[in-house]
Amino acid sequence: MKRIYFTITGTGHYFGDEFFEPEMTVKLVKEPDNEVDKEAIKVELEGLGHIGYVANSPYTVMGESWSAGRLYDKIGDTAVGTVLYKLPKGILCYVNDLELPENN
Repeated sequence: MKRIYFTITGTGHYFGDEFFEPEMTVKLVKEPDNEVDKEAIKVELEGLGHIGYVANSPYTVMGESWSAGRLYDKIGDTAVGTVLYKLPKGILCYVNDLELPENN
Protein backbone atom coordinates (compact mmCIF):
# COMPACT_ATOMS: atom_id res chain seq x y z
CA MET A 1 0.00 0.00 0.00
CA LYS A 2 1.10 3.56 -0.72
CA ARG A 3 0.82 6.41 1.75
CA ILE A 4 -1.20 9.49 0.88
CA TYR A 5 0.87 12.62 1.47
CA PHE A 6 -0.27 16.19 2.05
CA THR A 7 1.43 19.53 2.67
CA ILE A 8 0.59 21.90 5.52
CA THR A 9 0.78 25.50 4.39
CA GLY A 10 -0.19 28.90 5.77
CA THR A 11 1.47 28.30 9.14
CA GLY A 12 2.85 31.86 9.12
CA HIS A 13 -0.70 33.16 9.64
CA TYR A 14 -0.97 31.25 12.92
CA PHE A 15 1.96 30.07 15.09
CA GLY A 16 4.73 29.66 12.50
CA ASP A 17 6.49 26.39 11.76
CA GLU A 18 9.41 26.35 14.20
CA PHE A 19 7.78 23.80 16.50
CA PHE A 20 7.08 21.11 13.87
CA GLU A 21 9.01 17.86 14.28
CA PRO A 22 8.82 14.48 12.54
CA GLU A 23 6.25 12.08 14.01
CA MET A 24 4.03 14.87 15.38
CA THR A 25 0.33 14.10 15.02
CA VAL A 26 -2.02 16.66 13.51
CA LYS A 27 -5.78 16.67 13.03
CA LEU A 28 -7.38 17.45 9.66
CA VAL A 29 -10.81 19.07 9.80
CA LYS A 30 -12.97 19.77 6.75
CA GLU A 31 -14.16 23.37 6.59
CA PRO A 32 -17.17 23.27 4.22
CA ASP A 33 -18.32 26.78 5.23
CA ASN A 34 -15.00 28.34 4.16
CA GLU A 35 -15.99 31.17 1.78
CA VAL A 36 -12.64 31.18 -0.05
CA ASP A 37 -12.28 27.43 -0.67
CA LYS A 38 -15.18 24.97 -0.40
CA GLU A 39 -12.67 22.09 -0.23
CA ALA A 40 -10.64 23.65 2.58
CA ILE A 41 -9.17 21.34 5.19
CA LYS A 42 -7.78 23.09 8.24
CA VAL A 43 -5.01 21.56 10.30
CA GLU A 44 -5.14 21.58 14.09
CA LEU A 45 -2.65 20.67 16.79
CA GLU A 46 -3.68 19.71 20.30
CA GLY A 47 -3.15 22.62 22.67
CA LEU A 48 -2.84 25.22 19.89
CA GLY A 49 -5.90 24.66 17.73
CA HIS A 50 -5.81 25.90 14.12
CA ILE A 51 -2.22 25.95 12.80
CA GLY A 52 -2.64 26.01 9.00
CA TYR A 53 -4.32 24.36 6.02
CA VAL A 54 -3.79 21.42 3.72
CA ALA A 55 -2.28 22.97 0.59
CA ASN A 56 -4.75 23.32 -2.29
CA SER A 57 -2.73 25.17 -4.93
CA PRO A 58 -0.17 23.95 -7.46
CA TYR A 59 2.20 26.53 -5.93
CA THR A 60 1.94 25.15 -2.40
CA VAL A 61 1.51 21.38 -2.90
CA MET A 62 4.94 19.72 -2.55
CA GLY A 63 6.28 16.57 -4.18
CA GLU A 64 3.84 13.67 -4.25
CA SER A 65 1.38 15.45 -1.93
CA TRP A 66 -2.31 15.45 -2.61
CA SER A 67 -4.11 18.78 -2.71
CA ALA A 68 -6.97 19.42 -0.28
CA GLY A 69 -9.39 19.11 -3.20
CA ARG A 70 -8.08 15.68 -4.11
CA LEU A 71 -8.06 14.54 -0.47
CA TYR A 72 -11.43 16.05 0.52
CA ASP A 73 -13.66 13.15 -0.55
CA LYS A 74 -11.25 10.48 0.71
CA ILE A 75 -11.53 11.42 4.40
CA GLY A 76 -14.46 11.81 6.78
CA ASP A 77 -15.18 15.12 8.51
CA THR A 78 -11.87 14.68 10.33
CA ALA A 79 -8.72 12.63 9.89
CA VAL A 80 -5.34 12.27 11.55
CA GLY A 81 -1.98 12.93 9.91
CA THR A 82 1.66 12.53 10.87
CA VAL A 83 4.45 15.01 10.13
CA LEU A 84 7.21 13.54 8.00
CA TYR A 85 9.48 16.52 7.17
CA LYS A 86 9.68 20.23 7.88
CA LEU A 87 10.81 21.88 4.65
CA PRO A 88 11.36 25.54 3.68
CA LYS A 89 8.06 25.78 1.75
CA GLY A 90 5.80 23.67 3.95
CA ILE A 91 5.37 20.69 6.20
CA LEU A 92 5.16 17.32 4.45
CA CYS A 93 2.84 14.82 6.18
CA TYR A 94 0.92 11.65 5.49
CA VAL A 95 -2.64 10.65 6.35
CA ASN A 96 -2.84 7.93 8.99
CA ASP A 97 -4.92 4.86 8.17
CA LEU A 98 -5.55 5.95 4.58
CA GLU A 99 -3.56 4.22 1.87
CA LEU A 100 -3.84 3.41 -1.81
CA PRO A 101 -3.20 0.11 -3.55
CA GLU A 102 0.31 -0.06 -5.05
CA ASN A 103 -0.98 0.21 -8.64
CA ASN A 104 -2.48 3.69 -8.11
